[in-house]
Amino acid sequence: MLSSEGGTLDVPRLRREMESMTAMSVMPEGSLVTPVTAAHVPAEWLYGPDADESRVLLYLHGGAYLLGSIATHRSLAARIAEAAGIRALIIEYRLAPEHPFPAALEDAVAAYDFLLGQGLAPERIAIGGDSAGGGLAIATLVSLRDSGRPLPGAAIALSPWTDLEATGESIQTRADPMIRSKDDLLATASLYLNGADPRTPTASPLYADLAGLPAIAIQVGTAEKLLDDSTRIADRIRSVGGEVELETFEDLIHVFQALAPHVPESLEAIEKLGSFLKRHL
Repeated sequence: MLSSEGGTLDVPRLRREMESMTAMSVMPEGSLVTPVTAAHVPAEWLYGPDADESRVLLYLHGGAYLLGSIATHRSLAARIAEAAGIRALIIEYRLAPEHPFPAALEDAVAAYDFLLGQGLAPERIAIGGDSAGGGLAIATLVSLRDSGRPLPGAAIALSPWTDLEATGESIQTRADPMIRSKDDLLATASLYLNGADPRTPTASPLYADLAGLPAIAIQVGTAEKLLDDSTRIADRIRSVGGEVELETFEDLIHVFQALAPHVPESLEAIEKLGSFLKRHL
């Protein structure tokens, strides 16, 4: 999905392609969708008929901080929430290059504050996301902790992009159809960072102080270029005494969970995320 021509990313074209590619995504049967504004951020409530409305997954979509929307990731977020028996709030955070770092982070924090303002207990909230959204979920935890806000009960990260410096060995050794090259990753990171240091902890949480965060579940495929972004941050969370459940899925690609309901491993992975959220919220 993420590829450049002649070293230049055609962001409008890539956005159109992602919207087209996900247009046929199937929502879980019986799902309900309610638009809402979370603080200043466009959002949707997603929930099934039996959802426990006191527990919520705040979902941050992927797309390299340049692409993606509520529409592209509505089905994935709804499936994870359904597996956990809870509601999801998926947000339309601002995208680069029009709105570079830290706009996405600011919107994620604002949406979390919105949930607290709705009377939800922080320990009944989880923050999650995929790819850039997975990295953003962990960065949001770091920001919440550093600002003294009450932390959510848990987090989930699907193939998270945690290192905008792109130093992971797997970027060179894996042939992932979703991410063509290290140069493309760096070009994308440059548009998002807009001059900020790629090791800024709330841009690249791999370089953050990861102590004191809630339990985190990370899923990643062994065939993807961002494999090391998951394995390295899991190691760093463990090294500071944090609770992390890392699960690798053999030969699967970047954010393979989005292939549900068509791929059995995707359904299995989503059920495991649901079980994790049930245990921790």
